[in-house]
Amino acid sequence: MTNETYHVPIMLNEVLSLLQPSRGGVFVDGTLGGGGHAEAVLERLPQSGRLIGIDRDADAIAEAGKRLLRFGNAFTVVRGNFFQMKSLLEGLSIQRADGILLDLGVSSHQLDEKARGFSYNEDAPLDMRMDASAPFRAYDVVNGYSFEELARIIREYGEERYAGRVAASIVKAREKAALDSTVELAQLIKNAIPAATRREGPHPARRTFQALRIEVNGELEGLKKAVDDAHSLLAPNGVLAIITFHSLEDRIVKLTFREYENPCTCDPRAPMCICGKKPTARILTKKPLVASESEQEENSRSRSAKLRAIQKL
Repeated sequence: MTNETYHVPIMLNEVLSLLQPSRGGVFVDGTLGGGGHAEAVLERLPQSGRLIGIDRDADAIAEAGKRLLRFGNAFTVVRGNFFQMKSLLEGLSIQRADGILLDLGVSSHQLDEKARGFSYNEDAPLDMRMDASAPFRAYDVVNGYSFEELARIIREYGEERYAGRVAASIVKAREKAALDSTVELAQLIKNAIPAATRREGPHPARRTFQALRIEVNGELEGLKKAVDDAHSLLAPNGVLAIITFHSLEDRIVKLTFREYENPCTCDPRAPMCICGKKPTARILTKKPLVASESEQEENSRSRSAKLRAIQKL
């Protein structure tokens, strides 16, 4: 796979409009992927500008490194999880950033590479690890979690109304033999969901696969703190832009951004604020930005994307 197709950057023009890399400074791409967004930022940075790319996927690090090699010392890549952004940047003696981007989706490469096990359309082992060196896989969730645990994550993370039926079907099937095939699991899920529901909307396994991916990679655990850390790293007038792909992530980002713009905890009926909490950022996107119709037609993965941004006061 060429680096041009390794990662298709979503809402690229909108991201660039919010981050405004031409103003210079230090920028951070906390979810580097194949380097699509990072490349566009680097192309617009003045000579004194710098971009730090962070990713936990060794394949992404290698591919982005090749793609962005031409930028020399303006680009630094670090392997790690953006949840540890503060410590990772401290290791580079960076205390402040003028722009930070977080794209919370799975990269195109991870979805397309069959062996990674993210897709319900390709037969592969149940893996779903964004960091291939991590020991915990989707296999461990599917075959090791109790019925109650499975039902909970499928309901909460996948927002699947038939979570109980899906969990029961998984538990029953694994009594005969361990489940280790994406296609086998997808068919099992499909059969557990009522036929009338299966005929509408996306593949019936999509929600459960999303739930498993979130659980395996701990995508929601600590997201609020990670956003808070990114906000604290911003220099005055710095911008934090975040792309989410499902309602659970988007809700966390939305509510956290609201806290920065309006942190007051006083009774709204009170004549004046006495809590003393002052706004620390202003929201740049009163409503989340979504991909244009043409982008959604060209890249189906952009259809569920929402982009929100704040500017540090």
